[in-house]
Amino acid sequence: MGKKLPIFYNALLLTGVNLLLRFVSTGFQVYLSGTIGAAGIGLLQLVLSVGGLALTAGMAGIRTATMYLTAEELGKRRPENVCWVLSGCVRYSILCSGAVAVVLYCFAPTVAVGWIGDRGAAGAVRLLAYFLPVNCLVGVMVGYFTAANRIGTLAAVEVAEQACSMTLTVGLLKFWAGSNLSKACAAVILGSAVSGCLTLLCLIVLRVKENSPVGSRIHIARRLRETAVPLALADDLKSGISTAENLMVPKRLALCHKIGDPLAAFGTVCGMVFPVLMFPMAILYGLAELLIPELARCAAAGSHKRIRYLAKRSLRLAMLYGCLFCGLLYLLSDELCIGLYRNPDAALYLRRFALLAPMLYCDAITDAMIKGLGQQTACVRYNILTSGMDVLLLYLLLPTYGMEGYFFSFLVTHIINFALSVRRLLKLTGKLISPLVPFFSLGATAVAIILANTIAAPIPKAGGYILLLGCLWFLLRVVSREDICWLKGLVYKRK
Repeated sequence: MGKKLPIFYNALLLTGVNLLLRFVSTGFQVYLSGTIGAAGIGLLQLVLSVGGLALTAGMAGIRTATMYLTAEELGKRRPENVCWVLSGCVRYSILCSGAVAVVLYCFAPTVAVGWIGDRGAAGAVRLLAYFLPVNCLVGVMVGYFTAANRIGTLAAVEVAEQACSMTLTVGLLKFWAGSNLSKACAAVILGSAVSGCLTLLCLIVLRVKENSPVGSRIHIARRLRETAVPLALADDLKSGISTAENLMVPKRLALCHKIGDPLAAFGTVCGMVFPVLMFPMAILYGLAELLIPELARCAAAGSHKRIRYLAKRSLRLAMLYGCLFCGLLYLLSDELCIGLYRNPDAALYLRRFALLAPMLYCDAITDAMIKGLGQQTACVRYNILTSGMDVLLLYLLLPTYGMEGYFFSFLVTHIINFALSVRRLLKLTGKLISPLVPFFSLGATAVAIILANTIAAPIPKAGGYILLLGCLWFLLRVVSREDICWLKGLVYKRK
């Protein structure tokens, strides 16, 4: 029982922090949409897509690799080796991120004109290159502190970083960028970059103050290569194809007669709908973040029973949580999107994507568990398959079907990726959940949505949905007294 409490309370802490940061981030996205409009959000999404690709390439899997290797040493009770793990990871990060930063800086004008379609975005792209090594080193330090269970430290630093980033960005937008979209993109990037520098400095100081034991030098090049390289290939491929998709979507949408403003349509979905859709995931991100090092420690210690227990509970929790917010997002789509963005198109898109919430939320948890169990190579294969399919489907469907084709491609590729990931997890852990549980969960969710949708007022509608769903789950034994007692036990054991 001693191992349950740390992961539960650490996940609870990360949940609160992630929820706060996601809430603030969504509010900030609303502010940006009001300041620079849907077209500006679309341009910003294109610039950030390039930045995301560069960050992923520069990171080269090192964040998760640091987390995994640190957790392995701690799981085998060898804390004196952690300093050598960190040393190797830092050198690896500087080498990879530096190389990517040089390439990005040199080709910034080409990227701005050929990829983004806006010559003025070259300055923002070069800013991404300047600060890329810093952001990658932050990833190394975050991976270490997560594996070392320094969750409180990370939480405080992340809150301070977000506050600093938003304050700087708002100031730059107000006093420098004005209505210039290229300058607005640069302001967002610069605000985030400066706060990243401060974060790295804080984490380094905190690590130095630990005065951790230092053992005899160990060579981790092979272990680092076996862990980071598959992750880098998977992440680079996924990010590269995702960036290609984002850059391709407005151009292919322009060929569809149904779409009046392709950049605005793209910005509506990626810059407005997705932040709302994934906002509730903040609750699960804390759990996903902790599952990787926790499962790595369990695997290193040979605790197979513990692995199976965590996998079963985590997957079930993600499924039920996704079903709950599937209905809430669907029923409240008008109130959320019109209230936040004054955009009825965003509400229409949110209703469609909300139905995928159970799968998307479970996929995030499943992916974390697979990585924690050292199955990085499998992730590479799955990402190659589904990402390639996504590009092909988008290229073929967008000119004819517009955003309906975008949704269809998103649906098909995510279903396939999720199915492959779950299959891999079940091979590693055995049967976790009866097939009847997802069937009854989804069925109860559909019934509760249909009945609650007959209520006009938003608050009674949401309350009625939650009540109906809870009753149906209890009647169908999706949620049992045992589950309720388990939750109570987690809370009250501490006392």
